[in-house]
Amino acid sequence: MTLTGRERWIPYLFLAPVSALLVIFRLLPALFGMRESLYSSFLGVERFVGFDNFAFIFADPIFWDSVSLTLIFSVIINPLQTALALALALLANQAIRGASLLRSVWLLPVAVSINVTVLIWGLMLDTDGGIINGILQHLAVDPVPWLTSPTTALGSIMVLISWKGVFFWMIFFLAALQAIPKAIEDAAAIDGASTWQSIIRIKVPMLRNVILFVLVADTVINFLQFAPPLILTQGGPLNSTNLLMHEVYRRGFLFGDLGSSSAMTMVLLGIVLTVVTVEFALFRRGR
Repeated sequence: MTLTGRERWIPYLFLAPVSALLVIFRLLPALFGMRESLYSSFLGVERFVGFDNFAFIFADPIFWDSVSLTLIFSVIINPLQTALALALALLANQAIRGASLLRSVWLLPVAVSINVTVLIWGLMLDTDGGIINGILQHLAVDPVPWLTSPTTALGSIMVLISWKGVFFWMIFFLAALQAIPKAIEDAAAIDGASTWQSIIRIKVPMLRNVILFVLVADTVINFLQFAPPLILTQGGPLNSTNLLMHEVYRRGFLFGDLGSSSAMTMVLLGIVLTVVTVEFALFRRGR
């Protein structure tokens, strides 16, 4: 059916509220950040400095340490979360006894806010009174300084972020798996395909677009991780968890250097766009 006259504006009318929210809460802050990165503020007086803020952060080794740490963090956690979420979705999609109860239990982390998740895991990972070290001591294993050692702090944060993220992305994969026509799976079974062959040759290729969406969305979210380092470690110990988003906060709100903080935000935006573009290109090449 072709829309005519005033009817053509009906879709735009429904899109208008969401578009307005995107402009107010996404586009305008981004434009403000771009402007702020070109200014310096002291005692409430703004001064245009051009690209001096970028030159300043590019000469700062702490900034580069934060960038490299964020890239390492993302390279590890993004594919890991995507693969685990897909594996759990495949398991939850099986017609086994108790599958409904299993899905309900796995969805519990999604219902818990990130701040509450961080606090719970912080208590569990506490070196002296945490339940995890308590179990290790019961097994005659020395306590592990999960959040107070540079060698284990970032890994511990990855675990707690994945505990929530994996089950969240599992929902998308599970919905996509249940949308695959049963006739396709039955035809593969008749042709002699094993369960593993059915997963690799049928289900995973049909989930290609969903996998790309989850990987890209997970990439963006993990580049913007902020609450876990702030609440648990404040970027320490020895800056081992000082992700770029935390460094942006530290420069802007603790040191009051909004110009450098905004410049870092623009760099972070550029990194995210680059990584996402590469992910799209790789998936497009693999078609």
